[in-house]
Amino acid sequence: MLNIFLNNPPSLNWDEVSLGYNAFSLLKTGRDEWGTILPLIFRAFGDFKLPAYVYFTVPVPFAVRLLSVIFGLLLIVISYLLGRRFFSNQIGLITALLVAISPWTWWLSRIALEANAGAFLIVLGIYCLLSKKYNLGILFLGLSVWTYNSARIFSPLFLLGFFFINRRHIRLSTMNYLLITILFIPMFLQLLLPTGQARYQTLSLLDSGAIARIEQLQTTRPGGRLLYNKVTYWTGSFLKNYLSYISPNFLFLKGGNHYQFSIQNFGLLYLVCLPFFYFGVLDLIKNSKLKIKNSLILWLLLAPIAGSLTRDAPHVLRAIPMLPLPMLLTAVGLSRFGRNIKIIFIVGLLVSSIYYLVSANNYRSNYSQSWQYGYAQTIQFIKDHYDQYDRIIFTKKYGEPHEFVAYYWPWHPANFQSQKQWDYHANWYWVNSLDKFTFVNDWEMTEYIKTLDRSKKYLIVQSPEHETTGTEVFWINFLDDKPAFIIKTL
Repeated sequence: MLNIFLNNPPSLNWDEVSLGYNAFSLLKTGRDEWGTILPLIFRAFGDFKLPAYVYFTVPVPFAVRLLSVIFGLLLIVISYLLGRRFFSNQIGLITALLVAISPWTWWLSRIALEANAGAFLIVLGIYCLLSKKYNLGILFLGLSVWTYNSARIFSPLFLLGFFFINRRHIRLSTMNYLLITILFIPMFLQLLLPTGQARYQTLSLLDSGAIARIEQLQTTRPGGRLLYNKVTYWTGSFLKNYLSYISPNFLFLKGGNHYQFSIQNFGLLYLVCLPFFYFGVLDLIKNSKLKIKNSLILWLLLAPIAGSLTRDAPHVLRAIPMLPLPMLLTAVGLSRFGRNIKIIFIVGLLVSSIYYLVSANNYRSNYSQSWQYGYAQTIQFIKDHYDQYDRIIFTKKYGEPHEFVAYYWPWHPANFQSQKQWDYHANWYWVNSLDKFTFVNDWEMTEYIKTLDRSKKYLIVQSPEHETTGTEVFWINFLDDKPAFIIKTL
């Protein structure tokens, strides 16, 4: 069971090593892996990551998950303070407990995610606004838009909505406007650039597949262009997505569609929370004495918008602005019941948690391939035998091997920036070689090996799907014992 806590998920994925290596590159050179000085957006593979998590990680680049753990712990603390200050100490404690043990927050705090930093900064910003500390509220919400793309939608909307519904009681100061200008205006300017739009364009509701579908419906269904066009399709898709984020299926039964961000067939909150969550929503709507009622309703209504604007809904990460509101509302709903019901609830939480942890252990072995397990072990073997070979031929089967080589070696960033050979196609940056390394598409491996100069000595890292000739010297299996990397000499 120790592996559940120490090695789960079982390895770093390409996004995590990218965050860590860019932090290392900044530490050593003041530049990212592409040589850009102190960037406000990181090119990475072509997905253009927002900067905050990378800069936060600079002091500890090879403990890239540590920062996420810290933000997860801080989220527990601020959730408690939110519940205690505006409701009661008991509600604060229950909220904190749910944030600490719920599948949603427990799992995401174990992964190096920009979204986890964004979640904490959003909640801290909202807490400050509700506490009438407007400069701090604007500051933290402004920082959140530099962590994760969902925050770029939610935080400006919440800030605008908050000041609107409280306009009779709040007069913005010069410092308020200055903070908004410094933190939000550059974000909006960045969104006008191709780099700022790159991520959304890949996830847009109106991608090429959607447009093809619209054109098909226009010719095959009654109503033609009147009923089937970009406006109607986008509106219908958005509403469907929006409702999916507040559905019991997403919150309590099956969770998100992406297996890296939640354990499949588990809700994001335990099923025992379901009735109390909806009681909490009703209590919030009916509570005319709660001073922050409108702000919490605003939060609840705005939180799903960012995720609803993209494909693959409901998506756990893109719903991060919702946290910890479902836990808080569950605690509010539970507070209306007596001691016996609360005891039953706690027992239900305990049983659910144990079952979840058992399933998490199974997840580790079943999904190790999805976490690109085996790179660390493979690269260590190559490093130990590097001087014995003229060339290292490395498959691209499991995605971005150059990034794992750079991180696990670790490769000095100045050398990495100058030595790598790359090209850009299909909206992606592909690194093809680095020093002795040549990175080859897996399906091209067999033919590529045939072209090699046999007077030289090669180490070949390949997958079982396209195994080539050579003498096998090492191999790595996934945690389900299926072969991952096969290493041969030639």
